[in-house]
Amino acid sequence: MTHALLKPTTLALALFSASLPLYADAVTDLQAKYAVDSTQAFSTETGQKLWNKRYQNKDGKERSCASCHGDKLTLTGKHAKTGKLIKPMAPSVNPQRLSSIKKIEKWFKRNCKWTLGRECTAQEKGHMLSYLTNL
Repeated sequence: MTHALLKPTTLALALFSASLPLYADAVTDLQAKYAVDSTQAFSTETGQKLWNKRYQNKDGKERSCASCHGDKLTLTGKHAKTGKLIKPMAPSVNPQRLSSIKKIEKWFKRNCKWTLGRECTAQEKGHMLSYLTNL
């Protein structure tokens, strides 16, 4: 009899956890890591400003995150140099986005160097994750 009561409960828990965003754990873990090296709370507004800010790279060209990913992150972007299509950044549209700490760190490192000409700070990464997860 107890066994029969556990099945609906187990099913309900499985359905509930399946409805949680895939990115929640990875983003939460990374923001906790970045908060250790940050001086202020992470802000969606600041993340959006960083995303759209134009940086002059060492090659003399101006770039922003939006140069490739666009300013409407629910839509497909296009790499400014290669022309390769980039799936939407918004996890609300692309559930695979921000679901792996390893991939998030890899792309922050690569894209910050290409866009800013340097690696992003923990503060910048935290702000941008706040922006990306609130779309």
